Amino acid sequence: MASNKGKAKPSTGANIGFEQQFWAAADALRGSMDAAEYKHVVLGLIFLKYISDAFEEQHAKLLAEKAQGAEPEDPDEYRALSIFWVPPEARWPHLKAQAKQPTIGQIVDDAMAGIERDNPSLKAVLPKDYARPALDKQRLGQLIDLISNIKVGDEESRSKDVLGRVYEYFLAQFASAEGKKGGEFYTARCVVKLLVEMIEPYKGRVYDPCCGSSGMFVQSIEFIRAHASGNGNGGKAKADISIYGRESNYTTWRLAKMNLALRGIEGQIAFGDTFHSDRHPDLKADFILANPPFNISDWGGDRLRDDKRWQYGAPPVGNANFAWVQHMVHHLSPMGLAGFVLANGSMSSNQSGEGEIRKNLVEADLVDCMVALPGQLFYSTQIPVCLWFLARDRKNGRFRDRRGHILFIDARKLGQMVDRTHRELTDGEIARIARAYHAWRGEKESGPYEDVPGFCKSATLDEIRKHGHVLTPGRYVGAEAAEDDGEPFEEKMKRLTATLREQQAEAANLDAAIAANLKELGYGG
Repeated sequence: MASNKGKAKPSTGANIGFEQQFWAAADALRGSMDAAEYKHVVLGLIFLKYISDAFEEQHAKLLAEKAQGAEPEDPDEYRALSIFWVPPEARWPHLKAQAKQPTIGQIVDDAMAGIERDNPSLKAVLPKDYARPALDKQRLGQLIDLISNIKVGDEESRSKDVLGRVYEYFLAQFASAEGKKGGEFYTARCVVKLLVEMIEPYKGRVYDPCCGSSGMFVQSIEFIRAHASGNGNGGKAKADISIYGRESNYTTWRLAKMNLALRGIEGQIAFGDTFHSDRHPDLKADFILANPPFNISDWGGDRLRDDKRWQYGAPPVGNANFAWVQHMVHHLSPMGLAGFVLANGSMSSNQSGEGEIRKNLVEADLVDCMVALPGQLFYSTQIPVCLWFLARDRKNGRFRDRRGHILFIDARKLGQMVDRTHRELTDGEIARIARAYHAWRGEKESGPYEDVPGFCKSATLDEIRKHGHVLTPGRYVGAEAAEDDGEPFEEKMKRLTATLREQQAEAANLDAAIAANLKELGYGG
């Protein structure tokens, strides 16, 4: 997108259009309400507007066809087209007409309850506490008026994914406003996009054991749609994936269900604890994408010492990182691929048996690729993180035989600051990282693979053993090659030596001047 000065900006998730103005207006109505609370107020209303827009558009068509036997008030006329049935009390024109009434909070609650009643897939998902005394009803009415001004659910808006963009942008802004807690429900779009572009989930079962607001699933569907035209992929992209997810935070689970529903994506998203109540015990996923919470200590590991998932060593009670890793390995299909985010310590820690687990994963030939990312990509933490990519069978014929090798990519110098505290990877940088991985694993359309000093290196198992099974890319990729400035070495040394002599002489003169001044003041020795 070009700026108003005509200078093109790198393409990132931060280059948005009206979302920013919409956010500014909505945020101005927040008043003193906590961002974590306001999030559900706003996103619930945006969702309601979306399903009402889609309903009203179809309702108008059916009214026009009433003479031919169409039934505008028959719910089945809408469900047949995967459009939510909206009862009269929940339709947006009704809410807008009542926006100035002091009872608007109860009117919105009744609308949400009516939608849940008539659409079982949304049961217990929508927020229904707009009538609470703490919520300023005048501001609520103003917010309804604001949201009334944008079309988000009609056919044209759906084709442009207007609500998807608004919803995601608002999630990102709320994550920023909530700081560390924001990381519980939102993973930076550029990180999600990189994970998805790397493992290419075209077809099969996709699983996220800690799915937050479902960003991984949404990006997977977007990936398939973006590649569906067969541009370089041999026409292999068809939206033929089934989605399985788990989320332990109830309010975040509701966000996830709404995020999928507003895009028409069906998925089995279960609420509850992944470790202690595995709702998909027999699932063997073709693709796993995840951003588990980093370094959590209160995961109840003391009650799971002999769990069947710990095939490579019991994870420490005080840190769940390698519990997440082994849970994902356990759920991989025989040809499955996993890509996930972990704290950097996971690449090198030897505490409480973590080093032994990492060694066992490497020796079992499960680790396919490691990517070191720059800092400041996340709202929840400023620390740099890494991406792990695991493959259950690295000789399966889908790609080349990669056994005995691991690809290391050091992307710590990539990314651009989009504000004072946050960095994003550009689309070009994401493509560069993904292309290196795809070329290394033998995808012909990505071209031949070559090690690039300072960026990527294909290391052998023997090299990794010499480093004690530490998986930090910086240990393997080496230093970036310095650019040749064309100046012959002898001439450069003469020039640098002459400069050094001049600087030494200048330093001696300064020392003498300082000594003379001190002597005048009576401090000379």
